[in-house]
Amino acid sequence: MGETARTAVVTGGGSGMGEAICHRLAAQGHAVAVLDIDRDAAERVTKEVESEGGRALAVSVDVSDRAAVEAAAEQARAAFGPIGILVTSAGIEGFVKFADITVEAWERMLAVNLTGTFHCVQTVLPDMVDAGWGRIVTISSSSAQSGTKRMAHYVASKGGVIALTKALALDLASHGITVNTIPPGAIDTPMMRRPMESGRLGSMDQLLARAPLGRLGTPEDIAATTAFLCSEDAGYITGQQINVNGAWYL
Repeated sequence: MGETARTAVVTGGGSGMGEAICHRLAAQGHAVAVLDIDRDAAERVTKEVESEGGRALAVSVDVSDRAAVEAAAEQARAAFGPIGILVTSAGIEGFVKFADITVEAWERMLAVNLTGTFHCVQTVLPDMVDAGWGRIVTISSSSAQSGTKRMAHYVASKGGVIALTKALALDLASHGITVNTIPPGAIDTPMMRRPMESGRLGSMDQLLARAPLGRLGTPEDIAATTAFLCSEDAGYITGQQINVNGAWYL
């Protein structure tokens, strides 16, 4: 069965996993709204998608800002029509001892990673309910499954995303909407490179020595799984954690 072209919204679409997801969904014929807090990054990805023959729209948005999320969704609808696919890849990380986490850092982490996911889902939901069809994929983290030192606020936010995904799957199943989460393992992205370069994650050689498959994951690994979960073929998969982690965490 061929895929119906839909309007997809991808947050954090300006780099890393989100960028790869934008390219993959566009290649499958979907129109993609590339949402990112970095306007230049969103515009770059949009131009690249268009150069490949896809349809894309760049929107600068901080997902913790509900009004901005709603405005971004309106831009996507105006350009391409009702939203049928949502991928929430926008996120921030932080490395600090638990005792040193400030209230401001805690609140910002949850505002972007968890509340931002809430804002995005609630905002696009009416389109999916009206259509009786929808695909939502949240990007969580294997850290929420295993725990990670000096990342308690990040781990808590991503654990919340996993729990929210499970609850949404039950709430939305009767509307024909599936909701799944991908908790990536060690994926070679700009977000991962920054702590690696500062020594907080160890060197590349140290990470590769621990990798069961002998390599880090790529953004395209995540994009491929996301695209499947957004397809017609994945219509009976919902409420699941699809672990794309190269056996780092079993």
